[in-house]
Amino acid sequence: MSNHHNNKKTQAEMLELVKQDLKTGVGRSVKHESAAKQVSGEALYIDDRLEFPNQLHVYARMSDKAHARITKLDVSPCYDFPGVAIAITAKDVPGQLDIGAVLPGDPLLADDIVEFYGQPVLAVAANDHETARKAAMAAIVEYEDLEPVLSVEEALEKEHYVSEPHTHQRGDSATALAAAKHQVSGSVHIGGQEHFYLETQISSVIPTEDGGMIVYTSTQNPTEVQKLVAEVLGVSFNKIQIDMRRMGGGFGGKETQASSPACLAAVVAHLTRRPAKMRLPRMEDMMMTGKRHPFFNQYEVGYDDNGRITGCEMKLAGNCGYSPDLSNSIVDRAMFHSDNGYYLGDATITGYRCKTNLASNTAYRGFGGPQGLIMPEIILDDIARTLGKDPLEVRKNNFYGGEGRDTTHYYQKVEDNVLPELIEDLEQSCEYQKRRQEISEYNANSPILKKGLALTPVKFGISFTATFLNQAGALIHIYTDGSIHLNHGGTEMGQGLNTKVAQIVAEEFQVDFDTIHITATNTDKVPNTSPTAASSGADLNGKAAQNAALNIKQRLVEFAARHFNVSEEDIGFRNNHVIIRDQLMPFSEFIELAYFNQISLSSTGFYRTPKIYYDRDQARGRPFYYYAYGAACSEVVVDSLTGEYKILRADILHDVGASLNPAIDIGQVEGAFVQGAGWLTSEELVWNDQGRLMTSGPASYKIPAVTDMPIDFRVRLVENRKNKEDTVFNSKAVGEPPFMLGISVFCAIKDAISSLTGYRISPSIDAPATPERVLWAIQDVQKQQQQPQAETSLETTEA
Repeated sequence: MSNHHNNKKTQAEMLELVKQDLKTGVGRSVKHESAAKQVSGEALYIDDRLEFPNQLHVYARMSDKAHARITKLDVSPCYDFPGVAIAITAKDVPGQLDIGAVLPGDPLLADDIVEFYGQPVLAVAANDHETARKAAMAAIVEYEDLEPVLSVEEALEKEHYVSEPHTHQRGDSATALAAAKHQVSGSVHIGGQEHFYLETQISSVIPTEDGGMIVYTSTQNPTEVQKLVAEVLGVSFNKIQIDMRRMGGGFGGKETQASSPACLAAVVAHLTRRPAKMRLPRMEDMMMTGKRHPFFNQYEVGYDDNGRITGCEMKLAGNCGYSPDLSNSIVDRAMFHSDNGYYLGDATITGYRCKTNLASNTAYRGFGGPQGLIMPEIILDDIARTLGKDPLEVRKNNFYGGEGRDTTHYYQKVEDNVLPELIEDLEQSCEYQKRRQEISEYNANSPILKKGLALTPVKFGISFTATFLNQAGALIHIYTDGSIHLNHGGTEMGQGLNTKVAQIVAEEFQVDFDTIHITATNTDKVPNTSPTAASSGADLNGKAAQNAALNIKQRLVEFAARHFNVSEEDIGFRNNHVIIRDQLMPFSEFIELAYFNQISLSSTGFYRTPKIYYDRDQARGRPFYYYAYGAACSEVVVDSLTGEYKILRADILHDVGASLNPAIDIGQVEGAFVQGAGWLTSEELVWNDQGRLMTSGPASYKIPAVTDMPIDFRVRLVENRKNKEDTVFNSKAVGEPPFMLGISVFCAIKDAISSLTGYRISPSIDAPATPERVLWAIQDVQKQQQQPQAETSLETTEA
C-alpha cells in the first residue's frame, strides 16, 4: 500500500525535524494556492472548460424601455436563423418564474411588464453565441410606455419603496439638536459602483438522467443557485448539483445575480435536453446586473465648541433599483455603520429603500457599510472647518470611549476598541503633524497646485446581519498515504480563502500545506452553504474546517493511546510527525496504521457564530460578533485650474487580529484601498433620461489603473493584537473593512479644496469626486469666499 517503511529517517533526524516549526501553517505568508496556475494561464474558469457535444449558447434580449407593458412578443422570427434550437419567454419556464433572493420581485424573464432598461425579455439558444444574439434581436417586441421613476429623490417624494423604512433611535435627537451650541446640516449623493469582475456572469449546465442538472457557475452563493435552478425547473433541490472551483472576481456581484444566467441556461437545457452555456458579454453584463447602491444622504448634527457631536439625525436613502434583492440588509448595514468609530450622542438614523426603474442593485464589498460610514467623515470635516480645528483633532474628540460613550445607536457595546491607539500609532509613523505643517506652507506658496491630507478611521462590524446565515460546513478525508482532501462551503474568488482554510487544516494536523488538496465548492459535498460574503468566508468556513479536523484528530489521539498503551496527553502532532510519548512516527505512516485498525479518517465539520442577535422591532441587539478596525492617511495634490488630482502617498495601518496569512491580508488591504478610492474618485455611473446606463463598458466607466495608485504606498498590519473573540486562531476578517480606507482620499481632496479658503470653508462635493466635480467645488468655495463673512453658510448643497 505504501513504501514509507523503506525510507525511514533515523530517530535523531526525526527529533531534529519536530523541533522545527511548520513552515506553511497559520500565520505564515503561504503563496495563494492558485497563483502559479493564474499567472501561467492554466487556472480553469467556466469559459475555459471544454465544450460538451451538442452544447447550446444562450443570449438574452434586453428591454430597451425603463418601464413599459409588453403588448406584443413574437419569437417566431428567431427560428429563421440556422442553428437556433429554441427561443423562450416567461411562459416557457416550467416551474417558478420568480428568482428573488429573499423577497419576490425578480422574474427570470419579464412577464407582461418590464421594469428597467436592460431587463431580459426573452432568451435564444443556438449552436454559437453570435447566432443566438442575432436571432434574439430579430424577435418582435412592442411596448406601451409607463411612467418610470429614475431618481432616488423622486422615489422619496412618492414614497416609492421596495420595503418600508426602518429607524434606529437612541435618546431624543430633536431635543439634543435644539439644545446644541452649534449645528450643521446638509445632503450628499454617494454614487454607486460597477463590480467590473474580470470574468463576467457565466454558467454552464448539463442535464442529468433523472431530470436534474449539473451546473458549473461563477457564483459566491452555490446553495442559492441550487435552490433557484430547482425552483425554475420544478424539481427538488437534491437533483441539482452546483460545482464552483473559482471565480474571476466577485466583489458581491455574484452573491445573488449569478442566478439569472444559471437559471436561463438550466431552462434551455431542460427543454432541449442539451447542455447549455450562458456567458454575458461585458456591455450586457453591466446593463443587466445591479451595482453598489447609490445613496442620497441627509444630515443634521449638533455639536459643542470642541467639535464633539451631541445630537444627530440622518436619513440614508438607498437607490435599490426595481426589486428588493438584498436591499433590506444593505440599507440596514449602512445604518449600522453611520457612526463609523464615533459616538453620535442622541441619534435618530432612518434608512429608506427606494424603488426606481433601474437594474436591481445588489451586494458590493462593504454591503452598504461604506455608504453609511462615509457620513460622519463628511460631517466631522464640516465641523472642523467651522471651528478652525484640525479635522484629526475633531475626529479624536468623537471616538467611542469614556463613561456612557461606549454603546452604538443600535445598542451594541463597543468592546476591545483599538481605534484610539491605532490612530496614535499611524499619526506618529506617517508623521501627520509634521506633514500637515509642511502642506500648509506648500499651499501658501503654490497658487495653482494645492495639497490635501486626511487621516480617517474604519470600524466595521463582522457577521451577516441576517443572523441565520452565520453558519458553515466542511468535509475532510485523509487518505492512506497521508494526503488530505478538503472541501468547504466557501467560494474562492481570488481572495485567498482556500489558501487560508488549507493553512488552518495544515496547522491542526501539523502537516505541510502541499499535503492538502482543496476541491471545487460543491453542493453534493457540503450542503446548505451561506454565501461567501460579509467578510465571513474565513471566519465561518475556517472554523468549520477546523471542527472537521479536530473530529478526526480526536479519533486518532484515542486510537494512538489505546494502540500504544499511553495516555492521550502523550500524543502530539508536530511538523509532519506524530509524537507518541518517546516515539516518533511520520504522519503518513501513522495514518496508514490507523486505517489498518479501522479508524474513520473522514469527518464533516460545522460552525455557527455565537453571541449575535438583532431584534428588528426594537431596533437593538448585537448584530456583529466583533469589529475590525483600520486607519489610512492619504495625501493628494489637486490642480485648482482643472480639478485633476493625484494620490501622492497613502499610509495604512489595519487590524486583522492574529493574521492567518500576512501576505494575503496585505494584498487584500492594498486592493480594497484602491477599489475604495476608485469608488469615490473615478468610477462614475451615468444613466440617461430614458433609464439607459451610458457607462456600460471600460471606454466610459473608469476603474483605477496603475497610474491611479499612490506613488508612495505603505501598508502595515497591527501586530501582537489577537482578536479577543474565539475566532479561528484569533484572526479577524479582512475582505471588506479596508475598502473604507479609501474614504481618506475623498477627505484629502476636500482638504486640498478647503485650503483655497484658508481652511475656513468645507467644500460640498458629491461622490465620486471626478475632476469635473472637484472643479465645480473649487469654483463654489471661491464664490463663497467672496461673499461677506456673515453670509457664509456651511449648509451643503448638491454639487
